[in-house]
Amino acid sequence: MEFTTLEVEAAPPRGRLTLNRPEKLNPLSTTTLQELAAAARWFDAQPGVKVVVVGGHGRAFSAGADLAAFDGGGGRVDAAGRREAADAGRQMAEAVEAMRAVTVARIQGHCVGGGLVLAAACDLRVAAETTRFAIPEVDLGIPLAWGGIPRLVREIGPALTKELVMTCRPFSAEEARAAGFLNRVVPDPDLDAAVEELVGVLERKSALTLTATKRHTNAVTDGMVAPARAWNDADSLVTALIDPQSRAAAADYLARVRRG
Repeated sequence: MEFTTLEVEAAPPRGRLTLNRPEKLNPLSTTTLQELAAAARWFDAQPGVKVVVVGGHGRAFSAGADLAAFDGGGGRVDAAGRREAADAGRQMAEAVEAMRAVTVARIQGHCVGGGLVLAAACDLRVAAETTRFAIPEVDLGIPLAWGGIPRLVREIGPALTKELVMTCRPFSAEEARAAGFLNRVVPDPDLDAAVEELVGVLERKSALTLTATKRHTNAVTDGMVAPARAWNDADSLVTALIDPQSRAAAADYLARVRRG
């Protein structure tokens, strides 16, 4: 398959899926979300791939959703087109989470909003110690969508999910590890080595037992907090994009950012 915003490669027993718009800090446009979902399905058709490393080129894992791209795609402005574009993030997260291979998120720089949802859809997460996490959606006048709420509740619990999403405060890699979101935090120069070590351990295991363990764990957690319950996230997102109070909140936030 050909991708315009990703680098995708398979060299069994491992693969790589890398966001490739480093000049923009790897934003998640509608096109990127659709390509991520397609790449996830493509990996399922690659025999022998046991582990896929998910990362981003450059200074960031991902700066999050590219809100400017939520125009319904292809210039469409009708309600159905807007909802389809808004729902692309949910479809992406579900496709990544459903992959047969074990996914390892390699996180550096900034992991923001939708980028954090992408990381949460991965099975394991390793971050550089200077990584900064943030969920700014409420400040931008939109809800955290794409199945982000159930995935965060699953990983870090309801109380901390409410705090981080409602306050929009940035948090460190160490706090993310202590909360249970990250498996490992390492000095920045050691990130690649740490990911390589983890992948090396996993790829020596039986593909059958890796997949069985992944599916078993996901089945158990789905019984507690099912991401599929976020099927109507897109409706809340589209509504927020036309709600006057939400738009005023976004304008105020962006003005504060510009002022520094």
